[in-house]
Amino acid sequence: MTHVITQNCCKDASCVPVCPVDCIRPVGAAGDFTGTEMLYIDPMACIDCGACLDECPVDAIYAAEDLPSELQRFREINASYFERHPLEANYQPAPAEHKSLEPGSLRVAIVGAGPAGCYTATELLRFGGVEVNLFERLPTPFGLIRAGVAPDHQQTKSVVDMFEEAFVNERFGCYLNVHVGRDVTHDDLLAHHHAVVYAFGASRSRDLAIPGEDLPGSYAAADFVGWYNGHPDHTQDSFDLSGRRAVVIGNGNVALDVARVLLMAPAELARTDIAEHALKALSASNIREVVVLGRRAPRDAAFSVGEFLALRHLPGIDVIVDSADLSSTATDDVEVRLKLEIAREYRARAPVPDNKRVVFRFMASPAEIIGVDRVEALRIVHNRFGRRGTLVSGDSGRDSELIETSLILRSIGYRGSVIDGLPFDAAAGTVPNDHGRVVGGDGRPIPGVYVTGWIKRGPRGVIGTNRTCAEETASKLWEDLDEALLTRDVKEQVAFEELLRQRGVERLGWDGWRAIDAAERQRGRAASRPRIKFVNVAEMIAAAESVEASRNVSLQEG
Repeated sequence: MTHVITQNCCKDASCVPVCPVDCIRPVGAAGDFTGTEMLYIDPMACIDCGACLDECPVDAIYAAEDLPSELQRFREINASYFERHPLEANYQPAPAEHKSLEPGSLRVAIVGAGPAGCYTATELLRFGGVEVNLFERLPTPFGLIRAGVAPDHQQTKSVVDMFEEAFVNERFGCYLNVHVGRDVTHDDLLAHHHAVVYAFGASRSRDLAIPGEDLPGSYAAADFVGWYNGHPDHTQDSFDLSGRRAVVIGNGNVALDVARVLLMAPAELARTDIAEHALKALSASNIREVVVLGRRAPRDAAFSVGEFLALRHLPGIDVIVDSADLSSTATDDVEVRLKLEIAREYRARAPVPDNKRVVFRFMASPAEIIGVDRVEALRIVHNRFGRRGTLVSGDSGRDSELIETSLILRSIGYRGSVIDGLPFDAAAGTVPNDHGRVVGGDGRPIPGVYVTGWIKRGPRGVIGTNRTCAEETASKLWEDLDEALLTRDVKEQVAFEELLRQRGVERLGWDGWRAIDAAERQRGRAASRPRIKFVNVAEMIAAAESVEASRNVSLQEG
């Protein structure tokens, strides 16, 4: 019996090298962006050994006979990929290995403890002698895995378990609650490290650039996600949930997450790690319909097959697809064909009276947000394709429509932020780089400075995409080391610790995070939840310090 990859696949590709018959695809070299939404197992080649199942960091792989009912469709999804892409031998070269180094000869600072930074640390620490210091401005690591992944996707969040080996390595330094750019500068890092890798992501939401966008009731979806996930930057945010309809502009996976959270039953949300303030507000919400707006056709939708398919299993929620253009063509790839097939199935289902609804509208662009003191409606224009396949927006008068709503959430992409000491491409929202090496205005690499993750490649890919991205950046760092471009004198580690002490920086280490994690889980157990999060920095630090104080008392008594 074959094994099957399902919805939670993060494309980490940990499963690929352990497969003894090489039947998992697609596979790319370091830095390759394969383009598919997930990985697939060839059912004809799989020998049911279970190696991939044991290796998957997010429990996305099942033996076919163990598939839950809501995941049965993934047998067909895996098989359909290989019908279009027959299995061929994979000739990707193995990643280049590097010899161990003399202790102290390479110390690397990584800025950002999200998946991009954690994968980079894991990759560098594979080689003896390398020292890595990881910096994160919050007291908690893991970035968007903690604060971006939807609370009902607990399996996806389990990817963080694979990073623990790096965090407990004796050559690893964990600097949580240290804000690079405020507590320490770029020059400070370079003075104490041979190389600096920036992995701080792309957290700024793109704007709509339409009239009325600044009215109360119009927000970035990323702010809403941060609010319901308990990100300290958004604890004080508030969202008016008194209306009957919300509109989400954009149709990627974040848009689907937002729609799902807005409509889920309070009892379902209460089984997740959603922030307490969000659970309370959403439990009193009046929203019954979420319109998900896409400017192009259904075949161009950015959401994944797995997330689109999963909507059908939400109790008490109908999925309405408002489009007549759902037929596939010979040129459509496997995932597009599956999305269109699922959309046709949704369209054929009769709505259930009194159910909530998520409504997919396509070929429509936002033109104006209407309201006096706050959002009252969204004006959209209907789009069409021109003769050469270009998208043509309709006339804002004749081809427009008003959608009444009191809440609009834009989910149209992200941009990186400028950091002092680094060049920045304002148009792309990234740091200019050559496969991870940061390049200056003259087009030449800046010695010892690198990027990885979204700040390197832009906001595309899923969690596991950061693994190959990190491997590519690390390979450039090794090349520069071998070319003696990183061989310079840097200040000792103890000098850096003294610098932080002089500046009064309240650094937390790995033990501090473990204390926060344990306290959150303990709070959650009392309510039969995975955890109840601390949502402000002071609470987090207090939780970490209380454990440290207890440890000191125990040592004194001993």
